[in-house]
Amino acid sequence: MSSLPQLHSATRAPRAHLAAVTPAVLRFEDGQRTAGSLQVVSLTGGLLSLSNPLSQGSQVKLMFLTGSGSVLGGAEMLSPVASNLQPFRFIELAADDQRKLGATIQSVLHPDNAEQAWIKKLRDASAQPDSQRGWRFKLAVGAVGLVTLGLAAAIFLLRLPWLK
Repeated sequence: MSSLPQLHSATRAPRAHLAAVTPAVLRFEDGQRTAGSLQVVSLTGGLLSLSNPLSQGSQVKLMFLTGSGSVLGGAEMLSPVASNLQPFRFIELAADDQRKLGATIQSVLHPDNAEQAWIKKLRDASAQPDSQRGWRFKLAVGAVGLVTLGLAAAIFLLRLPWLK
């Protein structure tokens, strides 16, 4: 398992408030399971909506699906903040799961990054000088022009009466 961001660092880890319902499954050490939905997530923990809160300090395996893939990590349940909302902190999270979670958080916090990158690429391609972009087109037009001129000359010469 990979090390997690420091719990007591001066800056908080960025939190993503999930707009879509993100189902989560909590598996206890004895094999029992309960379902909930993920409301807020960060690299250090998050907030779950549960039908019944769990006791503070309970350690579970938390599984949920993101746009980058499934995430599985060890979590410790914290004190409930409402009758159906309970925060947790990650105590184990593999490097690959951290990467998936980070990508999900970035996509929620900065949804236009992918679109902006595509627009920048398109603008860069259209800003290239015509000499680089259209040399093949110019070559093709020139070749077609030469062939057309050659055919016209051949037809003209074949129609002359003294060549027959």
